[in-house]
Amino acid sequence: MTMKKGLLLVVLVGVVVAVWLDRRPQPELPGTPAGQVVPLEAVAARAERQQNAAAALDAATSAPDKQILFGDLHVHTTYSVDAFAWSLPVFGGEGVHPPAEACDYARHCAALDFWATTEHAESLTARHWRDLKAIVRQCNDVAGDPQNPDMVTFLGWEWTQMGYTPDTHYGHKNVILRHTDDDAVPARPIGAGGVAARAMRSPRPAWQDLLGPYTDFGNRQAQFDQQDKMRLLRAQGICDSGVPVRALPDDCSEFATTPAELFAKLADWGVERMVIPHGNTWGFYTPLGTGWDKQLTREQHDPDTQRLIEIYSGHGSAEAYRSWREVGFDADGNAVCPQPTDDYLPSCWQAGEIIRGRCGDLPGSECEQRVAEARHNALAAGIAGHHTVPGNRPEDWLDAGQCRDCFLPAFNHRPTSSVQYALAISNFDEVDAHGDGPLRFRFGFIGSSDNHSARPGTGFKHHDRAGITDTYGQDGHVRKVFIEAPRPKGDAAQSVPFDLEASRFNFLQVAESERAQSYFFAGGLVAAHGAGRSRDAIWEALQRREVYATSGERILLWFDLLGDDGAVAPMGSIVEAEGVPRFRVRAVGAFEQLPGCPEQSLSGLGAEAVESLCRGECYNPADQRQILDRIEVVRILPQDHPGEDVDTLIEDPWQVFPCSGDPRGCTVTFEDPDPRRVGREAVYYVRAIQRSSPTVNAAGLRCELDAQGQCIAVNPCFGDDRTPAEDDCQAPAEHRAWSSPIFIQDRAVAAP
Repeated sequence: MTMKKGLLLVVLVGVVVAVWLDRRPQPELPGTPAGQVVPLEAVAARAERQQNAAAALDAATSAPDKQILFGDLHVHTTYSVDAFAWSLPVFGGEGVHPPAEACDYARHCAALDFWATTEHAESLTARHWRDLKAIVRQCNDVAGDPQNPDMVTFLGWEWTQMGYTPDTHYGHKNVILRHTDDDAVPARPIGAGGVAARAMRSPRPAWQDLLGPYTDFGNRQAQFDQQDKMRLLRAQGICDSGVPVRALPDDCSEFATTPAELFAKLADWGVERMVIPHGNTWGFYTPLGTGWDKQLTREQHDPDTQRLIEIYSGHGSAEAYRSWREVGFDADGNAVCPQPTDDYLPSCWQAGEIIRGRCGDLPGSECEQRVAEARHNALAAGIAGHHTVPGNRPEDWLDAGQCRDCFLPAFNHRPTSSVQYALAISNFDEVDAHGDGPLRFRFGFIGSSDNHSARPGTGFKHHDRAGITDTYGQDGHVRKVFIEAPRPKGDAAQSVPFDLEASRFNFLQVAESERAQSYFFAGGLVAAHGAGRSRDAIWEALQRREVYATSGERILLWFDLLGDDGAVAPMGSIVEAEGVPRFRVRAVGAFEQLPGCPEQSLSGLGAEAVESLCRGECYNPADQRQILDRIEVVRILPQDHPGEDVDTLIEDPWQVFPCSGDPRGCTVTFEDPDPRRVGREAVYYVRAIQRSSPTVNAAGLRCELDAQGQCIAVNPCFGDDRTPAEDDCQAPAEHRAWSSPIFIQDRAVAAP
């Protein structure tokens, strides 16, 4: 090496070291919520408009003391590690969004009635937990009269459980707490440990931490901050698993590896809580072949605590069961790649087709051997199957793995993890809580945002894809070098194995992040029929399952079982009955939205915050309502004997009723005289569906279809500059509300 080159190297090393030593750790701060409450007259106006809509359908007479309140029980800020990472400029992020901003967005941008903070427990240190409790209390303190607040804020966390195999994967669950005082909540959030905790706590290679800030030198402090965040998280010790929860120190990270352990720890605390599963069909991290069956036990399911399920979020719908499978199994239990059908292309199958397209002059038998090997390798790699095909592009996979006929589906949809499948199965080896029947899931339905930028309830307008969804951009070079696991290069006609569990990369680095960007949506909502606006009124509505989900639109929905004696059982009810059940549905479309923000948002936050946090758009209802197109009824007959075929038990839709186009809403009554349901349980829920409107990412991967309706090319909606920033990837979608089910246990004896 010449003296000149040696001197240059010394100078460069000196600069790197000088900049590194100049790093100034900046601890995360929770922020302070804006002190402005929503004016009482504005809150009263919401209720009055709703009462007028109910009166037009005679809906107020069945529940004159109740109003419908809209909320979001699944929200992340940059206190969650993944949200913090996505906020970095290298990901195209806007910078940190602390918990106080979620309070402000919920109140002044989205005009919600209630919300909950649900950070990943695996991300939280003891200081984070103290901050979150303080922010929740501050957000409630400025809400006005506790019996009639402008908004209620709940405290919670996400139990982010993941496994790399169906046997070890249970999925994510949100824990929501009724109260906020220290003596009424756990001293620590309870994480899941395992895959998620390792991903969040494992150190990156030293060279990445050293060089990472120089890939985006102007924003190097943000990366230094992330490194310090991870260092502090790793420095917090793990709680002793053999010590009772109340005897553990506050400043350790507590884990429960299964739902059974989570329920047991929560029971030990004895606090009022609910546990809400979510995202179960999202194949971004859910292993192939995962289903609800293993959780339908009295150990892994607590029916008193786990009463609700998230049927829709900004990560897609978890509703629909389909008969196709992403993986099959032979008589010996070995995984096999299913053949494609008219409505589904398995990803493992497409791995083989990509290799087939590269065979060139190879002999036919050799090509077929390599195709079979590619399918085997893709299955074995699970969620990282795309790492088994050298040099592949997202476009090469077409729409493999996706539900083609689902409403805003989850990416790589897993049908046996769907809500419909959960409601259809039974465990005949265990009885329900009352000891009078097989164990079944009886979930009420909620929608949520699962937003990671402190923006609860983003579904009120469909614009600004990067702002209202979890879309995140990536610099291509930085992604390949510092963020993603490297994929094999080239275009060889030869698949390569990939061992997910043995990889040094975590699940976020090996999953299909590029294609998944086409399946991030605006958030959903939960609507509660509450006897007032108070915390207690909302909690009690959630507990009795008198709630429904929406895809973000504030549709009004009532669904009741009508008794011969004039009694009414609302959605969420479990009823023993005999005879022909009779139902009534009443629904009203959501308000059309005006552009911009109302004056109360501007005065509550200020013009600068409205522009940066609300991104210039707020919930801003016009006087006109959207038109409902139809009411759909879904009927599910849960398994009545072991081995009963689930495919025959889920009737979707069972009945369809067109609406007249009246902007005042739609009323439907129907009965079920079908003798097939006599002597068994039947589950009914309804969907109120609006006429289609432009919706972000509604076309998924944007397939080009051939004459037979098959996908022959795709135009994914990427998070980086491969998709123009001004392209919101909009397509028509029919937004909807899903009622919680009514569960009817028929007392009659079925004819032999």
